[in-house]
Amino acid sequence: QVQLVESGGGLVQPGGSLRLSCAASGFVFSSFGMRWYRRASGKERELVADIGRDGLFTNYLDSVKGRFTISRDNTKKMIYLEMISLKPEDTAVYYCRRSPASRSDIWGQGTQVTVSS
Repeated sequence: QVQLVESGGGLVQPGGSLRLSCAASGFVFSSFGMRWYRRASGKERELVADIGRDGLFTNYLDSVKGRFTISRDNTKKMIYLEMISLKPEDTAVYYCRRSPASRSDIWGQGTQVTVSS
């Protein structure tokens, strides 16, 4: 079955950087776009970034443009989210997901990013 395992989160000061990783298995990775989502406490989950199957297409939430970079390695079945100039409002649990997702796809455990001084 589809498995997505996020990692790389942590506690960072405002202005700091983190690199999130997502390991995928259970499907033909190169046939799917991939997305990063986040859910802040008390808020709805939101789409942060997505990337096309070959990595040439990327798109970002307006509030993270210029600060976050999504990338993928199809040989390793991995996607990444490079985050710089982090702000307290970036604090959330970050999740990856394939696109399009099937109704049976289960959300992973996510990785917590906390931006605080």
